[in-house]
Amino acid sequence: MAISALQIAGLVLGGVGLVGALAVTVMPQWKVSAFIGSNIVTAENQWQGLWMSCIRHMNIRMQCKVYDSLLALPQDLQASRGLMCTATVMSILAFMTAVLGMKCTQCTGEDEKAKSYIMLTAGIMFIISGILVLIPVSWVANTIIRDFYNPIVDMELKRELGEALYLGWVTALVLIMVGALFSCVFCCTGDNVSYRYTVPHHRATPKSSYMEKKSPSVYSKSQYV
Repeated sequence: MAISALQIAGLVLGGVGLVGALAVTVMPQWKVSAFIGSNIVTAENQWQGLWMSCIRHMNIRMQCKVYDSLLALPQDLQASRGLMCTATVMSILAFMTAVLGMKCTQCTGEDEKAKSYIMLTAGIMFIISGILVLIPVSWVANTIIRDFYNPIVDMELKRELGEALYLGWVTALVLIMVGALFSCVFCCTGDNVSYRYTVPHHRATPKSSYMEKKSPSVYSKSQYV
């Protein structure tokens, strides 16, 4: 019962991590405009994401433009686009694998040992997807902080950390936690399976050896009589 509850909790958190990875990938708020120095115009916000750049005015609706070329992007955003797409696909596959490894799933049979290995595979995939989310988010954040404190960079080109980066850190943490949870479920299931098959064997062995020792003694006694 406890293992089933852990599996359901891990599956729910895995779904949250999957939605978070997808949201971080499509959100344009990776780099936002910084209002520092002489740049005191706060009526206009500039956002820069993996797929588009947006400008939002105070009294005008937000206008977004998709990037014309991938090569025109900075190196950190180019690599982040590929890593985030890979992380999203990996999290989808991990979620589907976890569904197949649930105890209530019948399409994979009733072999608990096989299902435990499926859950371990899903856990490893979730951990990998969490790492793939953590790398681009931290890379872009490091680039923003480095340029922000670089006196050579113009004030108009400096950016601040956007909401997508904070959501990316939370998503990476959730995905890694789900992977660790499924790994713990594998360990608990493996212990239960091994205990179930070894205990009857240990109980039968001493009894059989005792009967083997007892039977010669009775036979030898009948000979002396």
